[in-house]
Amino acid sequence: SGSARLDLATSQSAIIRDQSVNILPTGVYGPLPAGFCALLTGRSSTSKAGLFVLPGVIDTDYTGEIKIMAWTPTPPCTIPTGERIAQLILLPNVQGKKGDPVLTQQRGSAGFGSTGLPRIFWTQKVTTGQPMLTCKVNGHVFTGLVDTGADVSII
Repeated sequence: SGSARLDLATSQSAIIRDQSVNILPTGVYGPLPAGFCALLTGRSSTSKAGLFVLPGVIDTDYTGEIKIMAWTPTPPCTIPTGERIAQLILLPNVQGKKGDPVLTQQRGSAGFGSTGLPRIFWTQKVTTGQPMLTCKVNGHVFTGLVDTGADVSII
């Protein structure tokens, strides 16, 4: 089909009883196709129902189970087995420039952590104006609002 993403469903039923973040299994395992990483996001219908999926990046070399981080502001929330609550969006795995540090550690099945060395690509003092960034990747130019909040994703 012409879908830009792959839906992810829960492999076990779950009841979210409080406002803490819950880790939900999918039964889907890496690795991703060669040359790709993925962005895990919630489906719009999931958010509309009051369940929020926290976005995350799935590395190319991750071999463990892809799990969904979710929370609700209005517990309890019952999620049945097979409920499609998240989606994976495959993205080309952009390589660093020549001379960038090389990551020698494989991700393997260890999830929910950082890989590689900390890197800062761009900074801007935040004032009353909206910080914008233009980025050129493989000949394509993208301009957007820069994420300046904690635990906020701008896609």
